[in-house]
Amino acid sequence: MRSSLLLLSLSGMGLALLAGTALQARPKSAATSATASAQPEAIADVAAEGRVVTYPGSEVTIGADAIGRLLRVNVEEGDPVRRGQVLAEIDASDLIASRDEAKARLEEAIAERHLAQLNAERKLRLFDEGVIPAFDRDAAARDVEITQARIETANASIRRLDATIAKTRLIAPIDGTVTSRIVNAGQMVDRGDAAFVIADLNRVRIEGEAHEADADRVTIGAEVEIRTEGFPGRSFRGHVEEIPGNVTVRRIKPQDPARPTDVRVLALKVAFDEKTPLKLGSTVDLRVSVRSK
Repeated sequence: MRSSLLLLSLSGMGLALLAGTALQARPKSAATSATASAQPEAIADVAAEGRVVTYPGSEVTIGADAIGRLLRVNVEEGDPVRRGQVLAEIDASDLIASRDEAKARLEEAIAERHLAQLNAERKLRLFDEGVIPAFDRDAAARDVEITQARIETANASIRRLDATIAKTRLIAPIDGTVTSRIVNAGQMVDRGDAAFVIADLNRVRIEGEAHEADADRVTIGAEVEIRTEGFPGRSFRGHVEEIPGNVTVRRIKPQDPARPTDVRVLALKVAFDEKTPLKLGSTVDLRVSVRSK
């Protein structure tokens, strides 16, 4: 009898323990489900490629604006330059001689005008005294006008020659660094020939290209991780600065030859958040952060 009661008691305790365990498990499972549903769904970042460029107006190509032989080249690649600095000079000896000749004609015309003015004043007095006719008076006044016209012509010739001589000097239009020197002293150049490239290396950013399918996932201000093969194991920080309103054809040749080149891309602009050692033209890989759903 006692054995039967003991078995019944143990069976009851086991059922109670199982029921309690089930009751404890139910709310825990529900809480876990609620927590999982509250967590945001992660979205993969947008991968893109890009290259380091200058901001608009921060890189210029200086070309020859005259025909002639380069007399001297004053800068080398890597040299810092200031706006207005003379980078090179084309031989302008013939033009300088012509300007000197024009200045001599100017001095001659000034002397002739002085003499003509004295003569006109004398003729005016003689006309007032009735000694000479009006024709002589008018002819003297005309001589003054002719010499004045010669002065103006000489001045115009000097200004024209000064402008032409100025074109024989290749001037830096901006502050920056000489990133390319294409010419050498003694070389013949023609109008339009490229001579130097100057860039402001303090104003650089990245022109990136993301696939057009990711266009609606990239936002202004999004954080960007920048990597390049030239600095393995390192990354640099930036952010999306500009997003165009349309997609374009790919312009940057992909590093992976298996990737297609005839796709349409979103050409976003990325600003650096820190100073980097990246050089102009460097190809970089971008990872643009995307907000979670």
